[in-house]
Amino acid sequence: MDKLKMHSPNLTEANIEKLAELFPNCVTEAADGKGGLKKAIDFDLLRQELSDHIVDGPQERYQLNWPGKREALLAANAPIAKTLRPCRDESVDFCTTQNLFIEGDNLDALKLLQEPYLERVKLIYLDPPYNRKKGNNLVYRDDFVGNTYDYLTQSNQTDEHGQRLVANTEANGRFHSDWLGMMYQRLRIARNLLAPAGVVAISIDDAETANVLHLCYDIFGESNFVGTLIWKNATDNNPTNIAVEHESIHVFARSKSELEGVWKSSVSDIKEAIVKIGSDLIERNLGLEDLQSAYTEWYRENKAQLGPLADYKFIDKKGVYAGSRSVHNPGKEGYRYDIIHPETGKACKQPLMGYRFPEESMKRLLNDGRVIFGEDESKLVELKVYAWEFEDKLSSVFELDGRAGPYDLKTLFPEGKKVFSNPKPVALMERLISFMTGPEDIGLDMFAGSSTLAHAMLEINRREGGSRRFISVQYQEPIGQDSKDAKEAYQFCKQVGLKPFISEISKERLRRAGAVARQESVLKWNRDVGFRVLKIDTSNMQDVYYTPDAVTQDLLSSQVDNIREDRTPEDLLFQVLLDWGVDLALPINQQTIAGKNVFFVDGNALVACFDKGIDEAFVKEIAAHQPLRVVFRDNGFASDSVKINVEQLFKLLSPMTEIKTL
Repeated sequence: MDKLKMHSPNLTEANIEKLAELFPNCVTEAADGKGGLKKAIDFDLLRQELSDHIVDGPQERYQLNWPGKREALLAANAPIAKTLRPCRDESVDFCTTQNLFIEGDNLDALKLLQEPYLERVKLIYLDPPYNRKKGNNLVYRDDFVGNTYDYLTQSNQTDEHGQRLVANTEANGRFHSDWLGMMYQRLRIARNLLAPAGVVAISIDDAETANVLHLCYDIFGESNFVGTLIWKNATDNNPTNIAVEHESIHVFARSKSELEGVWKSSVSDIKEAIVKIGSDLIERNLGLEDLQSAYTEWYRENKAQLGPLADYKFIDKKGVYAGSRSVHNPGKEGYRYDIIHPETGKACKQPLMGYRFPEESMKRLLNDGRVIFGEDESKLVELKVYAWEFEDKLSSVFELDGRAGPYDLKTLFPEGKKVFSNPKPVALMERLISFMTGPEDIGLDMFAGSSTLAHAMLEINRREGGSRRFISVQYQEPIGQDSKDAKEAYQFCKQVGLKPFISEISKERLRRAGAVARQESVLKWNRDVGFRVLKIDTSNMQDVYYTPDAVTQDLLSSQVDNIREDRTPEDLLFQVLLDWGVDLALPINQQTIAGKNVFFVDGNALVACFDKGIDEAFVKEIAAHQPLRVVFRDNGFASDSVKINVEQLFKLLSPMTEIKTL
């Protein structure tokens, strides 16, 4: 039987295999540094294959380059010997939830997710550190390799673990290069997780927006650029020359051709529901008063799920409608004329800037019954807008008050004045999710921060009855006390009993948002408001598992077991799930069979037992469940003969089962 490899995929080897399929003549052999040979690429031949003329040497070409790009590519492709350890105490509905919260460096997380979520994620959202020139540290460390790592360590810029010890300032000569290297590694791997019709959306300000575009042209291809959303979010109270009142969200597709006909706002389904109930009621030929009463009853029962269509609370013989002040002219002087109130016979109050339409257009609207009057002439008139006229599109420019983000948090955290700096509004994330995902898709937030994307996923599921899943990744960044905002966040953590880390605030937000969503839900949906907390850690395997050549004779006595002493059976289970490429959110059931602890993942999709003393009788009981996959501890068998007979027993009793050991 085969042994699990217990490390993330080697992307360099995978890329060589892909090139070998296209250009087999470019594959050669090279020394692997251990006295053996490995596959390699003859780059001179490959360059010639991709050229329509003779290649003599390096050619000038259009590209984005920076110091450390090759090191970043090497670090992105290199495998890691790490794992994800489950943490039940910090999770919500651990056994049944489909959502994940991963705590640790997102570069490690992306590498570990390569096999379980390859080409499965519909939306990847990034709100990275904005790299403003104020001497800020990069929160996410660079995995420096080779001479760069040696230089930074020797010059006391990083410690022996690769952690940066100096600020990422302009003066160090690598201000943009460090940031680009950090982003390049992560986006390269993130692309592998995108579904064929998946997209990546990157929030960024003007400091790095041009670099982000060229970085993504490099990784995704210029032809897969979907567009840029300009979010007008605030007013710059301290402008220098130009008041900056926006942020950009750049959107790239895995394959733009796959998006044709796919993007459709989830609000469209709500619109169809409103139009249908309106038509059904109108067909009953009720009087206007009874018609409105019947619709009001339906509206009250379904208001919580109407979202942006919640204003459509009225009905007449033409359909369901809402009042709109779009007849008023905004921002500049409009048309001035009197509109007579039908009940009082007096001229209605005029809007501050007048009307948007000329008088003739307003007369046509009045004749068509498209104007809504107030109780008397003191109220402003409104335009009657029907639900069947509603169009929801993802405009390239939209306005949303940036203060909505802090307000969202304030409602969940009434104890704290300000628990997070500049969080994105839930409404902004809902806008992206609505268009870019379907009701059962997966969204990944690479820089979770306060977990706004995950919160928005819960809200949309609650409102629409969907089953969207989120994967949030957040580094365990400590909260300092070097600013007013940081001090308030620190005090909040102390007040509610949280450790002073951003990841702790992020998880607490999801707990509270989930509780609210569960209470306010009116739809029949799966009510999955939980999340599994998984923490990135060193591999469960002893170092000898990976570097046997480094073990000396006197150490062998302490290396009888290849598994670290502090690891639990559930820790081992999740490393097996990673290695085998099994969804990390599948339901897990534990049973005791013949006195041994056995894990059943998604029924019989995978069965695992890491206890010792496994004999043939126990193996027969496991085989009776007809599992698709089964895994045992390598030294868990009662004897060598049992280990040898395992494969034969499964061939006889469950021939479709794949067997591995760790």
